[in-house]
Amino acid sequence: MSVKKIYLIRHGQTDLNVRGIVQGSGVDSSLNEVGRRQAAQFFAAYGHVPFDKVYTSTLQRTHQSVQAFLDLGLPHEQYAGLNEISWGAREGTRITAEEDEEYHHVLQQWRLGNTSIPMIGGESPEDVAARQRPVIDLILSRPEEETILVCMHGRAMRVLLCQLLGYPLSCMDAFEHHNLCLYLLDYTGSMFTARNFMDIAHLA
Repeated sequence: MSVKKIYLIRHGQTDLNVRGIVQGSGVDSSLNEVGRRQAAQFFAAYGHVPFDKVYTSTLQRTHQSVQAFLDLGLPHEQYAGLNEISWGAREGTRITAEEDEEYHHVLQQWRLGNTSIPMIGGESPEDVAARQRPVIDLILSRPEEETILVCMHGRAMRVLLCQLLGYPLSCMDAFEHHNLCLYLLDYTGSMFTARNFMDIAHLA
């Protein structure tokens, strides 16, 4: 079978990213001026790619990041399964080591392998992985879509990459991310291979 190519990107910058405020799935922020420029730079670099479909989360910052591709008339599907992790009570707040010991404690627990622990009022990485799996299965069930663009969110993208590349969720912090970074994945029908790893050359 032919190789399916998945261009996986994180959304562009928002004002809340700059201010260090947790967004999660419950804060539907929009791109700022820098984020819109990042989206334009990505389109300038990859607008020629013959994408068969664009997939996004249901949050507007992902839609805005790929709007130039949608303006070409490319088919688009959005799924809540691709939304960012819910950070629960921490959403909309600024997190620092001094301000929220509980937040950093939970992150450390995830790194230790306790990935079923949620943030208070929110989701665990295992919760996110579970809601991503039907979307993964749907995408892989469509061999006619040979080249796709997927736009989502930092933590959720880390969870997705662990699932696709066969890593335990405790390793998700190994997948670094930057606003409008690219991971390029090949799928042969039996396994995924990462060709580009947090690629931001298009933002130079």
